[in-house]
Amino acid sequence: MELTVVIVNYRVKYLLEQTLRSVEEAMQGMTGEVIVVDNLSMDDSIAFSRERHPDVTFIENQENVGFARANNQAIMQARGEYTLILNPDTIITPQCLQEGIAWMQSHPKCGAIGARMMDANGVFLPESKRAFPTPWVSFCKIFGLSKLFPRSPWFAKYHLRYLSDLEPQCIDILSGAYMLCRTSVLQQLGGFDEDFFMYGEDIDLSYRIVRAGYENWFLPTPMIHYKGESTHKDSMRYVKVFYDAMLIFYRKHFPRFNVIFYPIVKLGVMVRAGLAMVRRLFKRVLPAGSKSASVQWPWVIISTDAAGVAQRTDIGEYKTSIPPAGCYNVLIDNGCHTCAQVVEYIREHGDDHRLAFHIFADQHGIIISPKMS
Repeated sequence: MELTVVIVNYRVKYLLEQTLRSVEEAMQGMTGEVIVVDNLSMDDSIAFSRERHPDVTFIENQENVGFARANNQAIMQARGEYTLILNPDTIITPQCLQEGIAWMQSHPKCGAIGARMMDANGVFLPESKRAFPTPWVSFCKIFGLSKLFPRSPWFAKYHLRYLSDLEPQCIDILSGAYMLCRTSVLQQLGGFDEDFFMYGEDIDLSYRIVRAGYENWFLPTPMIHYKGESTHKDSMRYVKVFYDAMLIFYRKHFPRFNVIFYPIVKLGVMVRAGLAMVRRLFKRVLPAGSKSASVQWPWVIISTDAAGVAQRTDIGEYKTSIPPAGCYNVLIDNGCHTCAQVVEYIREHGDDHRLAFHIFADQHGIIISPKMS
């Protein structure tokens, strides 16, 4: 068997459906299996998806065991030569798999590969490529030096912004939203460290892959990740959970820095939590930004049956091509476009900040939107 795809789901029923659809398109012509582990979503995610994807193996947990443990349930029974760890809010293409597997076959030292993740509006997600959070790298991230000097190899190493995202790069850390790995390496390392409940487990696994003598690579093959790291940055819970994960990582891999690093991280958590509170206050007081105002924008429907899509989605007036001026919601019909075509369309127009992209899931008559939970 060539490939095992592992997806951990938690309360994203329609996004999971979109992910599974893209996976099935991407795996055409390949031998493989898809395993979905559900962490007690309680939103009929599994019943909904099982009916539509009978060839998928579903594991239904009776409690939320966390990202790491749930992935390990599937990793340890994976039969593919390669295993793709994939989030349930992503859209991949055949090129993601084909180019990734071809790269591994021609690079024997490559242990894992990441892709060029974009958000739902085609904006590159910097967490696609990162460096190990050494004490200096972490200090620069926690206290904002990496934002002040985003292209500096010295201050901005965490997201490696000074490296091109349009060329292959040998990097340190891959995102757990998309990690194409050699199954033998994953199983040899025991999968993810289950001490990490959420956040940090991909950093730890990437670090152990390199320690085992392999390389992690970033390939510029585009894909869509609906949430991305930025989703929860204004949440104090995100701040606490993320930096608690950093403490676990340091206790495990850099124990000699604990005395120095622990108070720095605690101070960083307080600073970031304060900033998160200020941001949330400003969002309530100030007018919404352009993208968040997209609910009021008129519609453009990209479809061979725009009238039918408009009728099924209760969209009144619409256009069938993007005008040169004005802000628009762009609805791409997945019924007449493959997932690869959807990703490419969004990539091509991702620099146009006048546009907010959505996908019409023709099988269900619903709109897949970045604001879906």
